[in-house]
Amino acid sequence: MRDVLPTIRMLLAPLMRWAARWLRRTFFFAGVMAALMIVLAFTRIPFDLHRWLGMAGVECTGGHIVVLGGSGMPSGPELLRLHHAALLAHEDTSRRITVIHPGTPDVLAEMVDELVVRGVALSRITVLNEGENTREQAMVFWRRDPPPHAPVILVTAPENMFRSVKTFQLLSRGPGQVCGASAWDHAMDHDFAYRHKAIGGKPWVPDVSDDPSLRYTFWNYLKLEITCLREFAAIAYYTLNGWI
Repeated sequence: MRDVLPTIRMLLAPLMRWAARWLRRTFFFAGVMAALMIVLAFTRIPFDLHRWLGMAGVECTGGHIVVLGGSGMPSGPELLRLHHAALLAHEDTSRRITVIHPGTPDVLAEMVDELVVRGVALSRITVLNEGENTREQAMVFWRRDPPPHAPVILVTAPENMFRSVKTFQLLSRGPGQVCGASAWDHAMDHDFAYRHKAIGGKPWVPDVSDDPSLRYTFWNYLKLEITCLREFAAIAYYTLNGWI
């Protein structure tokens, strides 16, 4: 029995050295990525990447509006898409709207209600309660509700637009039939400067009252980096599957 533990340690030693080596590499890689993301957050690169993803679909002059769901109701992303879809519907009253959202039908009903509240006639709205991802939503749409001639205007989040347009185009019946209208949000036009000492700011705490870029822009760009990284990973996955 006295030889058992030394023998086990001897057998495990190479494995432990291998695990320690890869753990060091993992921490090093994570540190490099964190440092890179922090540096990039001080530039406009995250903003430009996000804008590039959102501008992938050329705006249409007319067409069948398709709202791609994926968030709950009410939620910021979903309400933005429905708000933008309603604006497009009012620009041309001949446009029909298809709302695609998987899962609980109650959420889909709330999305329709939101469009009706915004002045879109119920008779213009078609719902598809299927499609667990963009690929499946495109398949369901072209199978169930293909527009006869007009192009398709996809309404989705800006970061999803490139992949959505490419996915729908691949399954469409002709080139140029799919375009996009990203549901952009709009930042407040305000500098948010305040008087640090006047509102009780401590003298030993850094005064960032006149630096809204550090208080807001930096953190917003960090979030955009995560959003874009996730989307580029999804684009790579779709490319490997031959879906775009």
